[in-house]
Amino acid sequence: MSSDLPISSKYRSTPDAPVDDRERDSLVARVNDAFEQGKLDDWTYRRALDTVFAAKTLGELVPVVEELPAHPTHQVPAIVEDSTTGGRPGELSEAKAPSGRTVATVVGGIAAALVILVILLVILL
Repeated sequence: MSSDLPISSKYRSTPDAPVDDRERDSLVARVNDAFEQGKLDDWTYRRALDTVFAAKTLGELVPVVEELPAHPTHQVPAIVEDSTTGGRPGELSEAKAPSGRTVATVVGGIAAALVILVILLVILL
C-alpha cells in the first residue's frame, strides 16, 4: 500500500504503535474542522470518524490523515501575528516612543549612579 505521507510521519515510521486517546481526540477534532469547512463530504466524514474510533494502531489511521488538509507543524512567531505593527513582513515600521516604565528605569539608574559617585567623592576627599 503506497502512501503520500512522508516516511518521517509517525503514521508511517511507527505504524504498529498503539493509538492513544490524545491522538484519537486530535484526529477527531481535525476531521470535524475539515467537515465544518466543507473539505469533506458527509460520507467521507462518517467513514473517517468510523476509522478513527476503530483504529488500534497508527498505521490504520493513514487513510484518514491523507484525506485531511495539511496540519501546521509550527507556531507563527508572535511578532508576525502582532497586528499592531502594521505593514507586511519585511517592511520597516516607524520607531515607537519608549514606554513610561522604560524612561523611569533609565532615569532611576542614572540617579542611583550619581548618588554612588557623590558618596565615593565624599569618602575620597
